[in-house]
Amino acid sequence: MSVNLSEWALRHQVLTLYLMAALLVAGVFAYFKLGRAEDPDFTVKVMVVRTLWPGATAAEIEQQVTDRIEKKLQETPWLDHVRSYSKPGESLIFVTLKDSTQPKLVPETWYQVRKKVSDVRDRLPGGIRGPYFNDEFGDTFGTLYAFTSEGFTHAELKDVVEDVRQTLLRLPDVSKVELVGVQDEKIYIELSHKKLATLNIDPLLIFNTLRAQNAVAPTGSVETASDRVHIRITGDFESIESLREIGIRANGRLFRLGDIAHVYRDYVDPPTMKMRYRGEPAIGLAISMVSGGNVLALGENLGHAMAAVKARLPVGIDMYQVADQPRVVERSVNEFMQTLLEALVIVLGVSFVSLGLRAGMVVALSIPLVLACTFLFMLIFGVALQRISLGALIIALGLLVDDAIISTEMMVIKMEQGWDRFRAASFAYTTAAFPMLTGTLVTAAGFIPVGFARSAAGEYTFSIFVVVVTALLVSWIAAVVFTPVIGFRILPDSGAGSSGHTDVYASPFYRRLRESVEWCLTQRRTVIVATIALFLAALVGFGFVEQQFFPSANRPELLVDLWLPGGASIRATQTEVERFDRVLA
Repeated sequence: MSVNLSEWALRHQVLTLYLMAALLVAGVFAYFKLGRAEDPDFTVKVMVVRTLWPGATAAEIEQQVTDRIEKKLQETPWLDHVRSYSKPGESLIFVTLKDSTQPKLVPETWYQVRKKVSDVRDRLPGGIRGPYFNDEFGDTFGTLYAFTSEGFTHAELKDVVEDVRQTLLRLPDVSKVELVGVQDEKIYIELSHKKLATLNIDPLLIFNTLRAQNAVAPTGSVETASDRVHIRITGDFESIESLREIGIRANGRLFRLGDIAHVYRDYVDPPTMKMRYRGEPAIGLAISMVSGGNVLALGENLGHAMAAVKARLPVGIDMYQVADQPRVVERSVNEFMQTLLEALVIVLGVSFVSLGLRAGMVVALSIPLVLACTFLFMLIFGVALQRISLGALIIALGLLVDDAIISTEMMVIKMEQGWDRFRAASFAYTTAAFPMLTGTLVTAAGFIPVGFARSAAGEYTFSIFVVVVTALLVSWIAAVVFTPVIGFRILPDSGAGSSGHTDVYASPFYRRLRESVEWCLTQRRTVIVATIALFLAALVGFGFVEQQFFPSANRPELLVDLWLPGGASIRATQTEVERFDRVLA
């Protein structure tokens, strides 16, 4: 004899009510423990191999560096294509894996790329720097601060921002903190060719003297009875002045370097990537979150930490928040909660009107229980609250109440026909449980292509499959186990033992419905032709529906790409950017 889950739950109501309370509490706990993010994590299957060869032309780079590395990289497993750019002094190679590559295989593939490039390292020209590898494209810097200064040098501002970076690295959920727009300092020695010619000094002599003076060499140590004393050679350069005072011996004479050359400290020339904020030079501080972290908690911690930082900043250094991902995620979560509330109001309104007050309460109590269980399974499966999972929850809201409504309506009808509450509550399982399960599985099967798609899009949208299928299966269990118990305790025993009850299907509404069904059965050809016509019309109309993978951006920001002709210097780019700043202002 098959087990009737509804009857079992009714016979063990104390245990069932305990399970309901425990699941509800666990679901609420899971909701607050779920990670919050703007987008789900996914694997970027691209690696950049960068090689520097100062002084080489673009043709030399292509023939002697890029081509040799490219040919070896063609042996990479799961390779889709290799794209390269060769320019004077630099080779850039983008290694792209197939979209069907499993995420767990990507780290091993990048290891193979490094091994294969190492195999051709001895065939590359002397004097190259690298190759350097970059496969960390999955890191998203969702929060960005800009620091501007008045009366401080770029190096002094960098020291302040570096101190802030060390503070932020100690915060929970912080993965990386990087500085943006920093210009490294260098010491320049400019030789006067006129002086060198007059004094008959070989420039190579100066280079060799500086290299020998600043070299670090092992000098040994002296062992005593109690200590080991290391021998250190002094004379290394500790300041610009010590560099100016170095002696250059040439042609039997001793010259001071500062007398024959201009020695000074300055920033790297040409400058690297620069940042501007509100038309002023700035240094950015970009923060990324650990995988699966809570971006809302991160935003709150950053708010407290940056408030303390701002209070102790020197006068003349200002701090601004450029990007605030926690606020975007908070708005998305609030939109979901608003949508959830609206859906609950609509479902409850329809339930109360069609089923009555008490029957509507049975359905209303089933919804938070199903959502709580869904949140619990999301925590177990590692699915965070982000735009995809929130969308899946909104989709599930329209489906998870169906089974509860069917069970409740079956109970109400049987009780109106004179059945007692226990028998009516357990009857739904014997008649509707497996049809409801079949419908649930058919609906869940519609999301199988999303869940098992071996592509980046499938990885990105995988949480749709997890959340919707979980919510549907939980709603079926709740409808056959928890809903009968709730209905048993809430619904009135209106028809038990009475013989004067009426047929609930004798009402005018059911009579008209029966007549419509009978007409459809007698006019089968007309109904089939009309159904096919509507289906074809739907297919044609679907072609006019806008199709896009990502939704339109809803952030109040605009990204402008400014391109100059090939070969333009960074100073020319900076000039155009400053001019565009004035246009925007």
